[in-house]
Amino acid sequence: MEAVIHNMQQMGVRGLVAPLMVVAMLAMIVVPLPPIGLDMLFTFNISLSIVILLVSIYAKRPLDFVIFPTILLVATLFRLALNVASTRIVLLEGHTGTGAAGNVIEAFGEFVIGGNYAVGLVVFAILVIINFVVVTKGAGRVSEVSARFTLDAMPGKQMAIDADLNSGLINQDEARLRRDEVASESDFYGSMDGASKFVRGDAVAGILILIINIVGGLSIGLAQHDMALADAVRNYTLLTIGDGLVAQIPSLLLSSATAIIITRDSKKHDLGQQVFEQMFANTQIIWITAGIIGLMGIIPGMPNLAFLTLAGLLVGAALLIDKQHEQEEIAQRVEVQKQEEVPKPAETKELSWDDVQPVDLVGLEVGYGLIPMVDRNQDGQLLNRIKGVRKKLSQDLGFLVHPVHIRDNLDLSPNAYRITLLGVPIGESEVFPDRELAINPGQVYGTLQGTQTKDPAFGMEAVWIDAGQRDHAQTLGYTVVDPTTVIATHLNQILHDNAKDLIGHEEVQQLLDNLAKISPKLVEDLVPKLMPLSVVVKVMQNLLSEGVPIRDVRTIAEVLAEQGSRSQDPIDLTAAVRIALGRSIVQKAIGMDEEMPVITLEPSLEQLLMQSAQNSPEGSLGIEPGLADRMFKSLEDVARNQEMSGQPAILVVAPPLRLWLSQLVKHSISGLSVMSYSEIPDNKKIKVVAAVGAD
Repeated sequence: MEAVIHNMQQMGVRGLVAPLMVVAMLAMIVVPLPPIGLDMLFTFNISLSIVILLVSIYAKRPLDFVIFPTILLVATLFRLALNVASTRIVLLEGHTGTGAAGNVIEAFGEFVIGGNYAVGLVVFAILVIINFVVVTKGAGRVSEVSARFTLDAMPGKQMAIDADLNSGLINQDEARLRRDEVASESDFYGSMDGASKFVRGDAVAGILILIINIVGGLSIGLAQHDMALADAVRNYTLLTIGDGLVAQIPSLLLSSATAIIITRDSKKHDLGQQVFEQMFANTQIIWITAGIIGLMGIIPGMPNLAFLTLAGLLVGAALLIDKQHEQEEIAQRVEVQKQEEVPKPAETKELSWDDVQPVDLVGLEVGYGLIPMVDRNQDGQLLNRIKGVRKKLSQDLGFLVHPVHIRDNLDLSPNAYRITLLGVPIGESEVFPDRELAINPGQVYGTLQGTQTKDPAFGMEAVWIDAGQRDHAQTLGYTVVDPTTVIATHLNQILHDNAKDLIGHEEVQQLLDNLAKISPKLVEDLVPKLMPLSVVVKVMQNLLSEGVPIRDVRTIAEVLAEQGSRSQDPIDLTAAVRIALGRSIVQKAIGMDEEMPVITLEPSLEQLLMQSAQNSPEGSLGIEPGLADRMFKSLEDVARNQEMSGQPAILVVAPPLRLWLSQLVKHSISGLSVMSYSEIPDNKKIKVVAAVGAD
């Protein structure tokens, strides 16, 4: 017993609510309840319905009331169990009078409809029609459509989250939260589609219970209690109608709550504020309405007092809103005036070296139409996106990426932007701030109305669409991104492709200084004792140009210290460093897979290329142009087949051939990585998927 009490204390009062409601529903079905018990339960039922309706109204968005489908089911079952309990008392004690089933049912039967069961039947029928035909049917249709479109849009939303994560706009935690929100949204609308059927079935059950109670009550009153027909009709009909009205009013409240919660948009809004802003913010509409109502009020024979009173209230409301808008505009104007700085007159001074501005390492020039996107005072989000890109790139590449200098350029078209590297334009495109870009990832299920274009970062087919088409585009399989994401992704791709130009002596020295904090002897022996800093810089640049991150600075420094006494050639040193970093290079290509699919050269072709490398100047191969063309086309076909099968395309060759082949395919065959045999770790199993020959 003590253990049971201890467990109940741990659960707390909140944990007992659901079990107690289930027990109460079973008790109402099995155990006869006294009239006072029915009164308390009917009152609780009405209160619960009002609470659910108010929570639906005050919820900021539907997902804030994600438990609503379950609450709807419990409330419906509770009300049906209450109907069973009241039906038992009506049929057993109805012959004693209209107060047999408690004061609540009697009040609804006597006071609400004036004791006239004909009026009660009409009122009950109207409530059922409103609930069943209007509210429930409409809410059910909205739930069905919302569930279908939400589920169809899930893949597009997931791809958009992955795109933001890959471009550095969000971190892993934010991506996880957004994925959970997408899953919760689909679960909620799917549950609401089913929960709306509960409300519809409850309305049908109310009609059947009414008919059963009247027919059963008359039969019992006439056959078992020898009541007069008029008394039996009055007693049982009033009791049944009172019972039906007590049940239908909470049912109508729940149906209304269902309709309200399912027709809300998914963004966070206060419903009352949203209604006011969208319906009454424009006082011109209120003035016109007041004029029409006023004209109707002066027509002879019309209810002049009611129309003119309402017209006066509308005029007062319009004046009050106009005055409020005027005060807000004055406050904004005063705030702008405070923030404005009076320009100081320019002083005439001699030219100096300060007037010669250095070239920006990374620059972003925007047309005047894109200035709001980079202005924090106008809620511009591009600066935060660029900061996220720099952070993600710095983590991936292994060094701090330089800040991006943003400036406006009146020579550009209003919606154009240009990315510069060392003062030289390297990328340019155009975006539309009031639209969104729907990118075709390769397979979509329809077409979109908009301006056809190409994604500036990857060259994929895309369409500029209105913001209202976002959900429809995601349903068709498009990846939809906003203009700031387009620019940030383009910048990320350009900086990643040109990473070697972002690192120089200062950056490498900073890397070595950080390494010296944990390995001071290693750095001291390396630079400048063993080799100059310029050689280390060149090795770092070579690695970045081949897509190898330099995060593992310690391993790079150890290899350079070991090989420095034998060679000062950056190419040879780069090859040695790649061997030491082979594990991370392979992991980047195939992940955690134990088996590594590779493409090789047939022995005869590889031997021919090796002989040519020995007899040719450094950095080139003297082979027949026709042979080089055939080999290039074969590599292109094999790489395409690997991409279509979902596997990485990795060409493994002898170490003397790796650099030349890597430079050959770097800009021509996308996705093909070139490695040497010595770079593959011993714990990886090699699977030859293709061999390129001389034919």
